[in-house]
Amino acid sequence: MFGDMMGMMGKLKETQQKIEETKKRLDTVLITEKSSDQLLEVTVTANKKVTKITINDQLLQDNEQLEDYLILTVNKALTKAGEINEAELAAVASEGMPNIPGMDLFK
Repeated sequence: MFGDMMGMMGKLKETQQKIEETKKRLDTVLITEKSSDQLLEVTVTANKKVTKITINDQLLQDNEQLEDYLILTVNKALTKAGEINEAELAAVASEGMPNIPGMDLFK
């Protein structure tokens, strides 16, 4: 039993390291979202950090419209980033979890 526990602890530590490596890799995964009319483009990482915003001059004439575009487009990009982030981390975590009955949290 003690050997099983040590093996499980080693496996959990290995999984934790893989999760950290995946988080670092997700900093390099870029998601670009554009407004429907292509006047605004937002790029975020899969870790939900905005890296770039490109605004067409036409939008700079109307602050209210620009704000609306930013909110919609940034939120769409962050939603996609969150989905990618969650899927990647869940995959790494589930492959490293020991098989404990009733603990199928990632399935």
